[in-house]
Amino acid sequence: MYFGYQNRGSFLTDTMTSTPRSCVMLQQFFIYNPTLGPKEGEEEKKILFYHPRNTSIDNQIKNVGLSEAVIKFTETFSTERPCESMHTQKTRHLYLQPEKDFSIIMIITVPFSEKTKDGKTYHEYHEEDIQDSVYSAVLKHAYKLFKLFMGSFTSIMENNGIDQLKHRLEHFYSRYLLTLRLSHSDILEIHNGILFLPLDKNTYLRIQCFINLVEASFSQIKYTAFLYNDQLVWSGLEQDDMRILYKYLTTSLFPTSLDTELKETTIKSNQTLGSTHYGKFVTGPTDPHDQQSSSQIRPPKIFVNNGSHIEELHLVVYRALSATVCLMVDGSTIPPLDWYKNIDSFIGPQLSSLASDIGEQYANRKGSSSASQDFKFVYFNQMNLAQKTTVHNRKTSSATISPEMVRLISDINADFTRFEEDGETLMKTMSDCWVVGKKSDQREFYVVINQKNATLTEINEEVKRLCAAHFTNIFFLD
Repeated sequence: MYFGYQNRGSFLTDTMTSTPRSCVMLQQFFIYNPTLGPKEGEEEKKILFYHPRNTSIDNQIKNVGLSEAVIKFTETFSTERPCESMHTQKTRHLYLQPEKDFSIIMIITVPFSEKTKDGKTYHEYHEEDIQDSVYSAVLKHAYKLFKLFMGSFTSIMENNGIDQLKHRLEHFYSRYLLTLRLSHSDILEIHNGILFLPLDKNTYLRIQCFINLVEASFSQIKYTAFLYNDQLVWSGLEQDDMRILYKYLTTSLFPTSLDTELKETTIKSNQTLGSTHYGKFVTGPTDPHDQQSSSQIRPPKIFVNNGSHIEELHLVVYRALSATVCLMVDGSTIPPLDWYKNIDSFIGPQLSSLASDIGEQYANRKGSSSASQDFKFVYFNQMNLAQKTTVHNRKTSSATISPEMVRLISDINADFTRFEEDGETLMKTMSDCWVVGKKSDQREFYVVINQKNATLTEINEEVKRLCAAHFTNIFFLD
């Protein structure tokens, strides 16, 4: 256990800065396998994907060669810990070797600001704005998301060949890289946690019974996940797979379908049951009762770990009001239109009723909760991946505090990871704002307290009070 206190002067505004700092930008992203082009003159063969596409082949080969050289050089110091990053004045290179003989490299720009001195303008680079732990997490997620939807590099190459691997890499990353918000990446990328929805026991048991009934009635369904808004209620997937799927759902699929849903949602009459419901497929047929929509059935595939091997599944997402059911269906065959019709008739009315009841409970809890304006916090539980934050906007995931404060939280997290011990760190900024980090029993808590003129002892007592009031039985530090 350790205890620290720092006063950071880097938060002072530099009056010489004539322009705002530039944003973190993706400069290059490439994937290669050195065993595919081992001989001189065959270097091009080892390159599987390269962004941007208009980069000349000579520059591609040169940059891949540099990365190979850096990785091999660092192996002389440690074979157990591969190189993770390289710092230059203008760029940061992040390295990942997710599978044997495969490397992914991401190069991002270091933010800079223009300064003028003696009539001359020059760039001042702000290396402290780039944190390796944050952007290494971004790189790892880019690989894990590909693996979830496409499979591993090795399995694709062995089963389908190199050309098919290149095709899938191009298909996936040419779209995915455009969605990266690197300038907004922070501690949430490192944790990559899940927001859980707390419910009373009766409602939770109703949801559990509903899921069991769905899985018993449709044998093709292997796993199910239930969400309300962007919060997870229940999942049958392994934690790591659900973590990646959850981020995809909440940051990509749900926002994309929300606008369409708000425009098109109408009360539908279910002819079989004679009832009404609000259910609709997010992935699947636009209208399961329309025979012509059978050609539109293209549910995405996912590859999940069931413990002994990788299982190929279809992801069918069904939504009613703010409740969503993710059905992971046997991937050996595509379900016919009649199957979707039965799903709609069976799940629609029940899910609509559940969504309405959860909505009332959710509204009551939201109305009764009152967050303090004196502090902002981030909480993460490594055991169940539960995450809570008031530091970020729920809709945009953007930070509601200054970038310097967010970076300081990530710095404290990096210290905890480096020392691999439970502990507590308190830091004070030049603006008299306190940032406190606590780690205990695989749980982390970071809080920003805006109390000017408060002493170290007073802040320590305030943090204890906050933990007792909001996170009972979480911490065991004295």
